[in-house]
Amino acid sequence: MKKIFPIIFLLITLSLAAIIYIQINWIVTMNQNKKDQLYRQMVDAVGSVAADLTAHRMTAPSFKSFPLRPGGAFQPMNPFLMEMMRIPPITQSFTVPEINNRLRKAFNNHGLKDARFEFLLSSGSTSDVSFKAPQLQSANFAAEWADTINNKSVIEVLPAPANTDANSVLPDEGIIVVVHDFNGLVQGQMRFMIASAIFFTLMIIAAFYVTVSALLRQKKLSEIKNDFINNMTHEFKTPLATISLAVDALRNEKVVSDREKTGYFTSIIKEENKRMNKQVETILQASLLDRQEQQLNLRSLHAHRIIQEALENVRLQLEGKGGSSELQLTAMTDLIEADEVHFMNVITNLIDNAIKYSKENLLIRISTHSTLRNLIIRIEDNGIGMTKETQRRIFEKFYRAHTGNLHNVKGFGLGLSYVKTIVEAHEGKIKVDSTIGKGTAFILEFPLKLG
Repeated sequence: MKKIFPIIFLLITLSLAAIIYIQINWIVTMNQNKKDQLYRQMVDAVGSVAADLTAHRMTAPSFKSFPLRPGGAFQPMNPFLMEMMRIPPITQSFTVPEINNRLRKAFNNHGLKDARFEFLLSSGSTSDVSFKAPQLQSANFAAEWADTINNKSVIEVLPAPANTDANSVLPDEGIIVVVHDFNGLVQGQMRFMIASAIFFTLMIIAAFYVTVSALLRQKKLSEIKNDFINNMTHEFKTPLATISLAVDALRNEKVVSDREKTGYFTSIIKEENKRMNKQVETILQASLLDRQEQQLNLRSLHAHRIIQEALENVRLQLEGKGGSSELQLTAMTDLIEADEVHFMNVITNLIDNAIKYSKENLLIRISTHSTLRNLIIRIEDNGIGMTKETQRRIFEKFYRAHTGNLHNVKGFGLGLSYVKTIVEAHEGKIKVDSTIGKGTAFILEFPLKLG
């Protein structure tokens, strides 16, 4: 696992980076394609309006019916005749609202319903923007035409009618349409696709995170399993070896004939058997808690009595370590609804934990106080204390705190995990406060039985 995990992590990271790179390139390419597409739609829309306006230009009458000067081309000289033959420009044939309505309809038909535009219609050349009067333009054309960074323009020429003999004397006209915030229009139409790309990219990142977390958790569980097996092997090996020696001693004829020695060795076997049964029971109990099959036999009980009994049960063990205890049971009310056996185990486990991780002159102080709704129990010692890392992990199953040069602490690392599970099963809370070299305090909070 240690060798394969970095490889898996590297492969997933490279894959994720490649996917994000492809997504970014896809969005950039799609953005450019969308710009080209919208510009073609603009050109088509304006072109359709330009063709429509051109068709509405009055057709110039043919000059072939008029007499020509002898031997010369047609050269109309009569001013009155020229005025009669003049075709009025489009700027004099339409109004601003009419042009605007035509453009709006054309834009809608070409999929540009959200586009906002300004326009200019004028006589003269539009290729070099040297417009000549008369002109027809929308209110904000000049300002939008000047903004070449954000806006996009289309220029279309409206040629003089080609089916007239006078087309050489008729001026071309032109229309310029400026679309507001062209980039914003492009992004507006791409909004759903960009949001989808970002969403699925985030999904991939989340999947990557979950995968790596699962691998780390699996690695951690593997280490915990190995530690548990080592602890369990050690815990079972000692009583099995003791039982084996006691059985061998009982086979000795001198021991068999001595009732006192026989009783001594059989009592050793019995005690070691109890010890093994207790360890097995601890493991089975942890399994039941994992499956949430542990049933609580809740009833009203006084917490102070249970605390005193629990302390009495470990008094010999405490005195054997040269320790002492103090009780400050000052809670105004200590009536709670709890499972007596499990509540006793919780208090016993915490006191036992204090004894295990103790130093010289151990002092265990147990105090209580009550609030309107809760009973607060504080179990404090002046032992070796815990690091911040240990405090974060102390309630994890199978986790055992590092004790430095202290190697006589036994167990599977299930005690505090069991304590936390039972406290929460009683709808209570538990927290720990510890300082290296100064000691540890566990604070328990249980709801009081009211009424």
